[in-house]
Amino acid sequence: MNKFKKSTSTVKGYSSSKIAKSEKNDCFVRALAAATDCDYDLAHEYVKKTFKRKKGKGVMFESSILDKVEKDGIELGDDMFALQVLGESKITNQYKLYGELVNRMKTVKSFIKDNPKGTYILGVSKHAFTVKDGVLIDNRGEEFRPTRKVTSAFKVNKMTQNPPVVQLELF
Repeated sequence: MNKFKKSTSTVKGYSSSKIAKSEKNDCFVRALAAATDCDYDLAHEYVKKTFKRKKGKGVMFESSILDKVEKDGIELGDDMFALQVLGESKITNQYKLYGELVNRMKTVKSFIKDNPKGTYILGVSKHAFTVKDGVLIDNRGEEFRPTRKVTSAFKVNKMTQNPPVVQLELF
């Protein structure tokens, strides 16, 4: 069985957040907060602004928004993160069926097996969660559903900020 952590206890500031207590359908907010190790309220504000998320409603992965986020990155507080939208080849497995090659969506379990290192936000039917170094971070009970089909995947990397350039004085 896959390693598992409950998102409500993993996400920083979740238990003390007034916003979180009044929210539902906030799985993408929790997934982003878990993937970036940022505070729930900060992730909530980012998703509200960038993805135009309405209170109590989920997030639709619109290609125009994802293209912009992939190009510009994610800025959360003082940290910047690169978001890479993974293509179909990363979320499908190829099988030979009656002599013909067919592509089928990977399951959560097979995605984790193929990607044991790194931080990912995965989308399954009407739900999103984080996989961090092979550990599933999701709602309690979801660890018993490893055969859910992965419909979208995003790799999240923290961008290192370059130190400021210092002008040398020669004389």
